[in-house]
Amino acid sequence: MRSLAFAGAYWVLSFVYAILAAFSALAPGRRATQWIIRRYVRRMVQALRLFAGVKIEARGRDRVPSGAFIVASKHQSWGDGYATYNQFDDLAFVTGDHLEKMPLLGPVLRKLGAIVVNSCGGHEARAALQERAADAHRAGRRILIFPEGALAPVGQKYRYRSGVWHMYRDFNLPVVPLATNLGLFWPAKGWRKTPGTATLAFLEPIPPGLDKDAFMARLEKAIETKTAELVAEATGRAPVAATEIPFPDAVPAAATPPG
Repeated sequence: MRSLAFAGAYWVLSFVYAILAAFSALAPGRRATQWIIRRYVRRMVQALRLFAGVKIEARGRDRVPSGAFIVASKHQSWGDGYATYNQFDDLAFVTGDHLEKMPLLGPVLRKLGAIVVNSCGGHEARAALQERAADAHRAGRRILIFPEGALAPVGQKYRYRSGVWHMYRDFNLPVVPLATNLGLFWPAKGWRKTPGTATLAFLEPIPPGLDKDAFMARLEKAIETKTAELVAEATGRAPVAATEIPFPDAVPAAATPPG
């Protein structure tokens, strides 16, 4: 019943706030749309706690630097975008272009300054990522990216893609690795939610200046090691390294946005 109640709240909130955000996108500037989306995200996190019994606990917020930076997050749940976006006043997030094609969402994503890229990857996707991320960087915004590029079930991972490295190098910004075990409570597959406390763990920022191989290795090790520890903590089992799986041909989400 909890899962069913949350599913109802999810769709009602999403429909209502999609309409409100679409109207707000007609207003000049980004402030009105950003205000609507912030309320939507907050209500969704509240609904997750009230209806599904899933509480979000954030750790390591004291590690988050001031000013602009990049958040590189593990992606194992449809709730990752909500949980992470709710930790900040404003984020420019990377997402797949499938969302831009949905009714009402295209104008909202553009107004929010979302970094929308082709989910299939390739040269054009990399160029789009670089261009749109540069716009966010010029505006001094914090950027959220999911380096795996798709939802990986708990205990599994995809090869980390290099888009985060290009932003790290080009913008000379610190990258904050983010680990999570939310997939235990809001899984990538299936609609049932499991009550409990899900954890977001902000890890030690990676300072600018590393070469590609060193950066990618450090990022993946930090995220995957801590994620395994968080999963073990919640399940009472010993930490187990994630198994790498092939990247899917059809990608459902390059990043889960708040809407």
